[in-house]
Amino acid sequence: MSDVMQTQAGDAGAFRDFDLSRVPSPAFVVDEVAIERNLMILNDVSERSGAHVLSALKAFSMFALAPLIRKYLSGTCASGLFEARLARQEYGGEVVTYCAGYKAHEIEEIIGLSDHLIFNSAAQKDRFLPQVNCAERPVQVGLRINPEHSEGEIPKYDPCAPGSRLGMPISQLNSDILTGVDGLHFHTLCEQGFEPFQRTWAAIEPKITPYLDQLKWLNFGGGHHITRSDYDRDGLINLIREIKSKTGLEIYLEPGEAVALDAGILVGEVLDLPTNKIDLAICDISATCHMPDVIEAPYRPAMLNEAEQGATYRFGGPSCLAGDVIGDYTFSAPLKIGDRFAFLDQAHYSMVKTNTFNGVPLPAIMLWNSKTDQLTTIREFTYDDFRNRLS
Repeated sequence: MSDVMQTQAGDAGAFRDFDLSRVPSPAFVVDEVAIERNLMILNDVSERSGAHVLSALKAFSMFALAPLIRKYLSGTCASGLFEARLARQEYGGEVVTYCAGYKAHEIEEIIGLSDHLIFNSAAQKDRFLPQVNCAERPVQVGLRINPEHSEGEIPKYDPCAPGSRLGMPISQLNSDILTGVDGLHFHTLCEQGFEPFQRTWAAIEPKITPYLDQLKWLNFGGGHHITRSDYDRDGLINLIREIKSKTGLEIYLEPGEAVALDAGILVGEVLDLPTNKIDLAICDISATCHMPDVIEAPYRPAMLNEAEQGATYRFGGPSCLAGDVIGDYTFSAPLKIGDRFAFLDQAHYSMVKTNTFNGVPLPAIMLWNSKTDQLTTIREFTYDDFRNRLS
């Protein structure tokens, strides 16, 4: 893969037969059957390996599905105060909180919400450890390490890239630094298979072995694409069993995108069809407002019912940003104003990143059951949602 991410594949699944006119536009539509399928796979990995599997709220925070997630997973992982509140209020189970930098005026509440509190540096751990030790109930302390072993394909998504701010370099680890620490956390992957994780473990195991007697658990973070069809789940399960047997420690995994992989679409509508040397399609879905990773990664999301030959259009959003371009798409017949379309695999890392730049409305959030065909409106956003973010 080059430094520009290629087309992101998406499995249309049951959405091939979904009538896009049933929902407002734009709208996220999440299939709870697909979510449950993913959760069942993750639950199976948990039961067969003995690992605690948590849902990463940073990737998928649709708390309308919290009861379903709670049924299959051990809990959630949060990235700060607000996610920790959501985790405790809506999801229950174990709450593991990690943040690159905690604020002093928030730490007491975060401690009260968390079962594990993971620090990004030894300095932050030392600063707040006395407050953790005085908590009303036991809270275990973790330290994030940087394995200094890169598996990331794109530098800005690689937590182990040179100069990374994420985690203490493993070369700086020593017994004194681990005073008051119950577990180590590392996160090196981004939507990857088992083999990169296997290589990461092989690289760090000899470096942390001298300290394992001081620990209670290891947290292998997120980025594991466990629910992808070609993921080597047996390999993962066997390795976790081996690690548990050798170390005697509890193991945690924090999948995010794996919880919602191929479980949602983003429905849009064609607004205009101008021409400027190429055919253009202006739509009510904005890359910068609704799918920021299209620009940040960058990548080209797959589209439902895209054709190999026919009429090709460059899709772009309604905002004034010149770069609000999603990609080129081909259809078997020419488009018409008012036509509906849908981007695939948009449940994770899209809904959580939306914004109202330019006053572009936020997509509605819809829940669909592909077995019963029940369609539920979870939320539709209004002018007040835009106005209340401003002064």
